[in-house]
Amino acid sequence: MAVLGDISRSVRLLLGQMHRCRTTTAGSKSLLLVYMSLAAPQSKPVVDDNEAVNPTFVNRNPRNLEQMALAMKDRGWGTTWPHREFYHRLVFTRSQHHVTAEVLACDSPTPVLSCSTKEWAVKRELASTRCVAACQAVGEVLAERCHRAGIKRMVYRAIPWQFRSDAIQSFRTALKDGGLVLSEPRRQYIAPRVKAPSGPM
Repeated sequence: MAVLGDISRSVRLLLGQMHRCRTTTAGSKSLLLVYMSLAAPQSKPVVDDNEAVNPTFVNRNPRNLEQMALAMKDRGWGTTWPHREFYHRLVFTRSQHHVTAEVLACDSPTPVLSCSTKEWAVKRELASTRCVAACQAVGEVLAERCHRAGIKRMVYRAIPWQFRSDAIQSFRTALKDGGLVLSEPRRQYIAPRVKAPSGPM
């Protein structure tokens, strides 16, 4: 009889535990549904001294948009020659006595870089300041100066009836051998982001 009492007591304890487990799991499921339907609490942003923005911002690389081909180019009129759509333009002139090459920026009429046979450092190495060798020397020196200034691409359009001359061809090959690219990439246009419509239409 005592054995049956122990068995019935253990069965009642087991059934009670099973009943308690069912109620707690049902309650936890309902609590879980309640918590899932509530929005998560928004934490307030913490302002750190390291993340503070300086009100006097100085762009240390003003040519970064130009190098990514995102900066504005002045288009000018379609009938003007030479075209105004450039970041840097190379102007090559041969006068009666000297050869001069200048690199112009789009926003300034004064040259950014220049090289000429009027300079004594170039002139003393040449027999003549107007010959084909002088044009080649000016091209080599200008390519070196452009690399030091960080200009690697520029627009160069020679006058059509002078383009095939030996002087201009030697000048162009000296620039290309110096690592310059005589064309600029087309400007990239980034479309503004359009927000997707929210809600039913």
